Amino acid sequence: MKSLFPSKYSGFLLFFTILLSLFAGQAQEKFGGLALYTVRDNMNKDARATLKSVADAGYAHIEAAGYENGKFYNMSPSDFNALLREIGLKPISTHQGSVTLENADQMMADVKAAGFTYFVIPVPPMGRFYYDNKTQTMGMTGSVEELADILRTLGEKANKADLQLLYHNHDFEFVANEDGIVPIDYLLDNLDPELVNFQMDLFWVTKAGADPLAYFEKYPGRFKIWHVKDMDNQGKFAPVGTGTIDFAKILKHKETAGMQYYMVEQDNTFDLEPLKAIRVSHGNLKAIGFN
Repeated sequence: MKSLFPSKYSGFLLFFTILLSLFAGQAQEKFGGLALYTVRDNMNKDARATLKSVADAGYAHIEAAGYENGKFYNMSPSDFNALLREIGLKPISTHQGSVTLENADQMMADVKAAGFTYFVIPVPPMGRFYYDNKTQTMGMTGSVEELADILRTLGEKANKADLQLLYHNHDFEFVANEDGIVPIDYLLDNLDPELVNFQMDLFWVTKAGADPLAYFEKYPGRFKIWHVKDMDNQGKFAPVGTGTIDFAKILKHKETAGMQYYMVEQDNTFDLEPLKAIRVSHGNLKAIGFN
């Protein structure tokens, strides 16, 4: 079939096609991470479709929160890793709340096989975490010294498995216990940074009335991943960039903190569909300064 365009225009058309492709690539730029806990219900219904939506929203990395009986979201570690690669998402961290000293070795092998780098303890493990539904408050049983011993042992195991162990905070770790000990301070002071570091949840630090910048200065390099989670003027979870937390100010201190990755998270999206909420959050990241 004869071309509709003279041959002298073919070079221009090729250049124009390449230019359009470059612009399309920029429009689909992917950056930042998402904690899949935000879309946990969607993941339980259709993991593939949900992960595709996460990638389409612009996220590049994920943090899992769906491990049970040796599987991630009902997939073997290798199958889950393959699905992420297919969709174009990189596994960075995973919350492993069911870890014990007895199952840790196998669990860490699974985490490694799924391609993760960070093994995150989301709450005091092995039955030490509690939630009071009546008062809607959280806390821990046992002593902070016992918690430190558990984390130290898990950190040694993670190190042998070529993983990095992080502890994720809520608000209660910033409140002095009956012995006058602030749990998060004790953990930071008494755990070897070669074995145990931290995932700072910026919402819960703010909720506790603590200053993340003060912790960065006092404990530089210890906060490898952040949960970027906003708070509305009523103290509830909100999409990033729509609330009251000054992320831009905090972000200026990322090098002091030791931040390597950040994960957008919203525990409850209320009347907004989770898959819509994550788009709102991602749309505001670049204006704040995240990339």
